[in-house]
Amino acid sequence: MKSGLPGTDIVPRRLAKAITELRGLQKLLLSGEGLDPRILTDFRDALNHVRNTAWSAQQYIASQATDQDPASVLCVLAGERVRVAYQLCHAIQSDLKSTDIKFQTGQLIQLYSAATALTDQLGNVVDKPE
Repeated sequence: MKSGLPGTDIVPRRLAKAITELRGLQKLLLSGEGLDPRILTDFRDALNHVRNTAWSAQQYIASQATDQDPASVLCVLAGERVRVAYQLCHAIQSDLKSTDIKFQTGQLIQLYSAATALTDQLGNVVDKPE
């Protein structure tokens, strides 16, 4: 599987390490001890995102190998980012309502700036007649 290029074995090694870590986490989750529902939700969302990204990467590689247009795979990835952003927006809204969570003002200013720019772009796309 090595191509002889420096660093090409990094991804397979990290994936193997991640698989081992996930199997260990599975055993911990099955024990049911010390589980925080909010952290479990975030973990499940992250796993789902990684799973969808891995599937998309696999499809992208397959499309390149068969000289097919990878645009449909890129659309799936973009759709996944939108889904994740939607979930994150709701989680952040919940966090902002919580009195237990203290945010750093700088982080909120950066988020506000990015959200404002995104809202402007979304307005341009959503308001376009088809």
